[in-house]
Amino acid sequence: MSEPDGSPGGALLVVGTPIGNLGDLSPRAAEALARASIVACEDTRRTRALLSAAGIPAGGRLVALHAHNEAAGAERVAAAVARGATVALVSDAGMPALSDPGQRVVAAVAAAGGAVVVVPGPSAVTTALVASGLATDRFCFEGFLPRKGPERRARIEALAAERRTTVLFEAPPRLAATVAELAERLGGQRRLAICRELTKRFEEVWRGTLAEAERRLAGAPPRGELVVVVEGAGPPPPPGDEAVAEALRRALAAGCDRREAVTRVAADLDVPRRRAYAIATGL
Repeated sequence: MSEPDGSPGGALLVVGTPIGNLGDLSPRAAEALARASIVACEDTRRTRALLSAAGIPAGGRLVALHAHNEAAGAERVAAAVARGATVALVSDAGMPALSDPGQRVVAAVAAAGGAVVVVPGPSAVTTALVASGLATDRFCFEGFLPRKGPERRARIEALAAERRTTVLFEAPPRLAATVAELAERLGGQRRLAICRELTKRFEEVWRGTLAEAERRLAGAPPRGELVVVVEGAGPPPPPGDEAVAEALRRALAAGCDRREAVTRVAADLDVPRRRAYAIATGL
């Protein structure tokens, strides 16, 4: 590999792996996995199968690093890199640290002054976003929503006003309830795409509105791994005359003269100055 791997220490290689189709393992990713002296993986069984399919001997290099031991594992990986080891970090599928273990490991190695090299690879987030047909110029990733409670309500409330396209992960048994909550708060006409089993044999992308999705999911829940992409909110409606008048009254009461009040309100409410002036003259 041509990238620097740290001197005199080793390096952490953050390796993206296939999200379904094993043919998506890049030559560079395969080289990184073959080269590493340690492969830290979310599930050693799945990574062993991936290495076998790619013709890469696993040997005794695989160590488990998952959500339950990441804090301690991150320090061990950082120490190994400092001793000169080349450690490959993988999750079960896609890019580590995106709703998968990895962020703490990267932070620990970076904090210790170690080299961190990312080997890009497949990602369910960007794959679903592009397949959705929704706007891709600005988007946000929410991962899995909280299952219940005020935090879940707050996150869904925030999505109601979110202007960017939103990418969510969801489990099949909970999809219908999540779509129903989104439809109630975001409105049934908001568009979405439900992406199932991306890159796999039974890949499916369904596109429609939240109301249509709610009806579609009334029967049996879908199977397989899911990514949900939700259209961003439209621009807010322009303020009505009464809202502009009230803002003008507050500006005048605060000591502004009419000219200053009109200028300030037009800028604050993003309305034409001519309109604000017309309303001001009628007060």
